[in-house]
This record gives sequence, structure tokens and C-alpha cells, in this order.
Amino acid sequence: MLARQRLAPALAGALLFVVYVATVAPTVTLWDAGEFIAAVETLGIPHPPGTPLYVLIARVWSDLLGFLPRALATNLFSAAATATGAALLAAVLVRGTRQPLAAVAAGLCAGATATVWSNATETEVYAASLALSLAMLLVGERAGRETGAKWSVLLAYLFALAIPLHLSALVAAPGAILLASMDETRRVHWRRAVTLGGAGIMAAGSGMVSVPLILVGMIVTLLGVVRAPAVGASTVAVVVLGLSAVLVLLVRSAHDPALDAGNPETWSALLDVIARRQYAPSGLWPRQAPVWIQVGNLVQYLDWQFAMGLDAAVGPSWLRTPWTALYAALGLTGSLRHARDDRRSWLALVTIFASATLGLVAYMNFKAGASYAWSFVPEADRHEVRERDYFFALGFFVWGAWAGYGAVRLLSRRRVEWLGIAIACLPLVLNWRVANRRREPEASLAYVAARAWLTPLPEGAVLVTGGDNDSFPLWYLQLVEGARPDVAVVTAPLLGADWYRAEIAARYGLLPPEAVALRMSQGQRLRTLASLTARNRRPLAVSVFVDSARRANLSSAWAFDGLTFHARTGSRGVTADRELAARVSNLVPPGLLERDPLDTPDRAPRFMARTLRCPSIIAGSLGDSGGADSLDSTCNFR
Repeated sequence: MLARQRLAPALAGALLFVVYVATVAPTVTLWDAGEFIAAVETLGIPHPPGTPLYVLIARVWSDLLGFLPRALATNLFSAAATATGAALLAAVLVRGTRQPLAAVAAGLCAGATATVWSNATETEVYAASLALSLAMLLVGERAGRETGAKWSVLLAYLFALAIPLHLSALVAAPGAILLASMDETRRVHWRRAVTLGGAGIMAAGSGMVSVPLILVGMIVTLLGVVRAPAVGASTVAVVVLGLSAVLVLLVRSAHDPALDAGNPETWSALLDVIARRQYAPSGLWPRQAPVWIQVGNLVQYLDWQFAMGLDAAVGPSWLRTPWTALYAALGLTGSLRHARDDRRSWLALVTIFASATLGLVAYMNFKAGASYAWSFVPEADRHEVRERDYFFALGFFVWGAWAGYGAVRLLSRRRVEWLGIAIACLPLVLNWRVANRRREPEASLAYVAARAWLTPLPEGAVLVTGGDNDSFPLWYLQLVEGARPDVAVVTAPLLGADWYRAEIAARYGLLPPEAVALRMSQGQRLRTLASLTARNRRPLAVSVFVDSARRANLSSAWAFDGLTFHARTGSRGVTADRELAARVSNLVPPGLLERDPLDTPDRAPRFMARTLRCPSIIAGSLGDSGGADSLDSTCNFR
């Protein structure tokens, strides 16, 4: 029996890792992946909060896998981190419940939830954050069984590591504190709870750069150990030690890496990056959307977790939602069985589930979801620009674990546990179609698009981009694969940040020094950029993702190839360049776009595929004079 208990976590983690490797993205993907891969390659600093610990660990991992391309290696890091998280969860369950088969089922079902699986197959920080959260839980479980302080001190250190890794890992802190403070008889050691609570507050305050919160956390920590000053000193010391990893940002930025978001080479800039002040985080009040919409959005995301491969519609589906109901019932059953088998670890998971769902709804204060409640909130600027389900991944992970646990425990009396294992693994089948990032065209879209943007540009061009999905793949191609270093990529939305304007001025000479600090409108900045580009005799190009209002500030005359607008002299307006469009369309591999990307809640792949068709449409249907009204909505022609 003991051997089975030890084997259960390894089995759950190994099986999931095999699944993730089979579905991992082969190269760069859309959204933040290109930026993170570039940061790992250059030991640079990605967008705030900078995630220095993630960058360093992913760099070591991918260097060990140096025989693989950097993008594939960092994608596999996410796979390994998520599989490790599942193994750690199984270890917590098996230690408390002595139910190894149910623990394996819990790990497998948790790792099969759609959002968790999605994070496991591309370069994203949330996979590593999940692993750290579950490490906190396992260390807390061990601390509660020990009379000494060493495991509690280790737990405080893990709290602090969440800040240089990603603050989201601290969502698991309340559950870990509960486990560490409760022994096997469920007697609560209040001094330990207070000490660890203070350590968690110190870590959270550091992540929010709140001096009052840090001081409160320090005082609470010391109050918990008034009779054991050595423990208090050790706890504070390891928190400071863990937090010290953020100083990597200060040191590295001073060396001007190729990717230096926020430019945190001064103490004030460092604190701005850690606190994410560039994004002006919202407070708890006023709510950015009605509470019922924010909670409803969470329920929508829950409905996506177990059978997205059957129907990826953003709303309820007759094909998918009954499966959601089934696994909701199994999750409730599993939670009740877990409570009977081991009340201590159950209380910890209940606490984490509450923190990672409704707790995050309250704290994050999101706008209405990208696909949710448009009838009630019709204004686009009051919706998130993309789905935010990944913030709730830990909550979905816990519910999936209970569903798998419940499937096995429900059937254990009938001695058909194997059927329970099969039910726990069924989401691996039901989600496979949408979770498989090796499927074309999704597997290659970001990479092909970056090459199609970058390759045809004239020598020394300045390319103005419109956001994440045209900028980050280009950063990947330039900084990781070394393509076209002569091209200056300027991300228009980032021009609102002082640090980015300073970077454009220093690196490319495309903004005058006075424009860095001078309060200017976005239009004025773009006009200044265009003027200096022309003065430096550099060709100017604009991504199709840049809206027409911003484009008008850069030039009034354009030649369009389907992906890029090229500034030209002559009459105002847009002229379709059939010859250049043909060259761009030849950069898209034959057959890549024969079928559409899957219709999933993330519309970015379908939008990118539609955009990549524009050069061939122009090359095949338009003359040099342009003027195809039908391209306005598809290719942003006007």
C-alpha cells in the first residue's frame, strides 16, 4: 500500500506530461508567448511585473534542452511545470486520504481541464505559477505534521518567491497556511497561523508595493513568534531572501538588454514594474462591471473546462454543457468524499477554491468578458480585450481534482475503480481537439505571420505595429532567430509609456529627446515618429493591425500588400500593390490555410488566419489601382 501511495503522484505527473508533449506547440504562439521566449533568449525583461524568476528558470531549463529550438524548449517547460503541479496535488491527496487511485484520478482530471491544459502547451508564466501554488500546498501539508519550524519557514520562503515569479501563485497561500497550522488531529496552532499569515501579507504587500501592508505583515509575523524569536527572525529573513530575486530586474536593466520592458534600472522604475503601474490596476471599487456579470463570466469559464472539443461556443451548448453538469456533480461528490476521507486537506482545497474563484472575482475586478454580456454592456472599452479564464486556472484545477477523485470514490464500493479512472480521464479526450496546439494551421500561425511581415520589408524599415499579436511574434523572430535586425519594430500602444518612448529615442533615434517627457497626444507622437523616420531616410511601414485613425497620423498615402501598409508619395489614399502582395502570399506555406483554425473562445487564431489570406486575395483579384470595398472589413483596406 505504501508503495502505491508513493507511486501515485509520479504516475499522475508522468501521464499528463506525455499528453502535454503530444499536444505542445512546436514554435511561438500568439499573445504573450513571443515576448516571454524573447525574454528567455536575451535574459531580458518582459512586460510588468517582469517575472525575473520565471525567465531565469525557463532559461536554465531551455539551455539544458539546448538540442531543441528555444521556443519548443520553453513550451515544454510549461508542460513539465503543469505536470509537476498535478503530481504535487496527487501527493497532497494521497498523504491525507490514503486513496492512491483516487489521487491519480484527481491529478489527471485536474490537468485535463481546458484552461490548465492550454497553459501547459505554450510559453506562459501561469504554468510555473500553478506549480509554485501546489508546492506551497504540499509544503504546508508537511509543515502541519511536523513539530519543528523548518517546513513553516520553507513555506514562508515559497510565499516570497511568488513575487519574482508571478503574484498569482499567492492565491494558494490561505490554503497552505491552513494546512501548515493544523495537525493530523485537526488542532489549530494559532501562533504558526499568525506567523505564516504575516509572511503571506509581507509577500503580497511587496507584490503590490504597499509599504503599510509590508509593515503590517512584518508585525503580524513577529507577533506570532514572541516566544520563539529565532523562528521569527528566520521567517522574516527567508521572505527577504525570496523577494531579493526581483533585484535581477534592477541589475539586468542596467545592462540594457534587447527586451527591457519598464526599463527598471532605477529604484522608482523597479517599483513601478513590480506594481504594474503601467496598466493602472483597478481597485476593489468601483466595480468595472456589475458583480453579477463578473460572477456570470466565471460561470461561463467553468463551462469551458471539461468538453470544449465537442463545442467551443462561448455560450452554453447542448453538446458541451451537459458534460459540465456531469463533472460539476462529480466535483461536488468528490468534495464530499474528500471531506470524509481527510477533513484537513479538504479544508485547504475548499479555501483555495474559494480564493481562486470568487476571491479573484472580487480582487481582480475585471471588466465584462471579451465574449460575455454584450447585450448589457455594449461599449467595447468596457470589455476585456481577451478572455481572462487563465487567471482562474487554479480554481478549475481544484474542481477538476475533486471530479476525478469523486469518480473513483463513487465507484470504489462496486470495485470498478478502473471505470472511475476512465471517467476522470475522459476530459483528455473531450478537450483534445481544442487543446492540441500541434494542429495546423494554429501550430504555425504566429511564426508564419511574423515572417510574412518582416521578410519583404525594405532595408532599414520602421514597422509600426498595433498590439500583442503582431508585435510579440516579431520580437521572437528578431531576438531569438536573429531575423532582420535592421528593421525597427515600434509598438504604437506602448508609445504612451515614458520608458518605451525613451527606448525608441535611444535605440532608433525615432523620437527627439524632448518628446520622451513632453506631454503629447498619441497622434502627435505618431506624427513626430513619421517625421523623424522620413528625415533619417528610412522606409515607413504599418501593420494591418494598426487602426486607420493611427495610420492617418503617419501618412496619407499608402501601398497595401495585405499585411502591411507601405508609406509612399503621391495621391492620398490606399493603393493595393498586387506585385508585392504576391511576394507576401508566397511566404505562407501552401495548404496552411486550407482549413480554418478551430472556432474557440480565443478568436486570435481565426483572425490571424483571415488576415494571412489577405495578400493572396489582393494578388489574385485586384489591379494596381486598388479600390476593393469588399476588403474593408476583412483586411482593414481603408
